[in-house]
Amino acid sequence: MSAHLIDISFDGHMHTPWCHHATGTMEEYVLSAIAKGLSHIVFLEHMEATGVNYFETTWLTDQDFDDYFAEGQKLREKYGDRLSIGLGVEVGYSVTQHQELQDRLSRRSWDQIGISYHFMPVPDQAFDLNLVSRQERNVRAIAETGCEKVLDNYFKTLIEAVRVLPGTILCHLDAALRFQTGLQLTQGHWQQIEELLDTVKASNMALEINTSGFAIRGTPFPAPAIIQMAIIRGIPLVAGSDAHRPEDVGRYFHRLPELLDSLSTFI
Repeated sequence: MSAHLIDISFDGHMHTPWCHHATGTMEEYVLSAIAKGLSHIVFLEHMEATGVNYFETTWLTDQDFDDYFAEGQKLREKYGDRLSIGLGVEVGYSVTQHQELQDRLSRRSWDQIGISYHFMPVPDQAFDLNLVSRQERNVRAIAETGCEKVLDNYFKTLIEAVRVLPGTILCHLDAALRFQTGLQLTQGHWQQIEELLDTVKASNMALEINTSGFAIRGTPFPAPAIIQMAIIRGIPLVAGSDAHRPEDVGRYFHRLPELLDSLSTFI
């Protein structure tokens, strides 16, 4: 049954040095995908609204996106007979700057628009909280703000993002605060996740099964229980490695068929 639920020859989430926190050239990612027998990949580079208050830049400028598209087109011309290459965007939502994001998205033809939420402004912190960072100052600032409060905001914002942006896929749904030890979702968070999945379904979007979670916690993002909720709703599933190195393309995809079979058996 898993073959009908997900295509593991397709990697729908890869980053390159354009985002300032990945290594390897775009061509090296393409060659890695070909070597691993993939048939289709999508680069999913970071877009954030102006005004993010953070101590480093982990996203692309509009000029960077011009260069990214130019390089991607060259790779399509060179390797298109061996691999389908998509050029997409992972857009981090901003409650206050959503119109800017909509305008910027409308200016290009994207093969995939991933929705995420990375940076949460907090009045009493010196920088916006990076909700997916392992850096100690982020982890400490999130703890000071309160994990339950931050997660409430995270899921609430994602629900709004899915409703507002023209997204095609929701990225790493439960990856926020992944480096906070002992984190537990509350009943309220699970209710928000239910609403979020219903909103994804209503928006005809897909849900990413982000396999970077296997390396971090032993299961993908989102957790199996959430994946099962998505399967019940008939939400399409797309595999994404979230590769930041060429060797990470397609990582852990071989684990997905068995996992999805186990989740769909009792539905």
